[in-house]
Amino acid sequence: MYYRDVKEEMTAGLPLAINIFIRLREDILRGRMKNEEKLTEQRVCNEYNVSRTPVREAFRLLEQEDLIRMIPNRGAFVTGMTDQDIADMYDMRKEYEILAFKWAVERMTPEELENIKNAYELMEFYTMKGEVAKALNQNVHFHELIYEASHNRQLTRVLTSFQYYTKLFKEEGEVEHAEEEDMEQVLKEHREILESLEDRDAVRGAEAVRIHLEGSKIRAGYGGFEY
Repeated sequence: MYYRDVKEEMTAGLPLAINIFIRLREDILRGRMKNEEKLTEQRVCNEYNVSRTPVREAFRLLEQEDLIRMIPNRGAFVTGMTDQDIADMYDMRKEYEILAFKWAVERMTPEELENIKNAYELMEFYTMKGEVAKALNQNVHFHELIYEASHNRQLTRVLTSFQYYTKLFKEEGEVEHAEEEDMEQVLKEHREILESLEDRDAVRGAEAVRIHLEGSKIRAGYGGFEY
């Protein structure tokens, strides 16, 4: 669905209902709206100075993503995502991303491999300069390019949504608390993934992806959650 950066979306000429949906989804995932908090149409209409029609459509989209639940005669209530939900998502993402890597090894073009390499080099550049936010953005781009190189639209869509949710759920404190040694470790893990792609070594790469995403789960603070 709609997983690009919120600020980009608001200037992308999307329908009003989609823009409201994106804003509300961001507020829920960042914890600005608490679980079980009531969300009324009138409240959103007043906040965004819009009619009820786009708000109702935004609510429908939020319900589809299980971020709110509609109760007859009572209205909409925030369900959000728990720490366990996010931890589970890291584990699901790991399994799907290993599959994406294997397919990328089989299907990627030389141009796609070059793009992945360029994303890694930019990530390395910003890591060395200590520009954490830019390095993290290239981190995301690196993974997205691998999804695309798998040449499977359904898998790309699922992984993009997983990455969006985990990123948005934790990113407010991520840059501030990122440690230099963590960033260097992340870079090392990406280098191993890249070298496995260059060698078209699916076995080595699958293990590199597993190690990286299990490390990501721990670094994000969800290492204590298991299946």
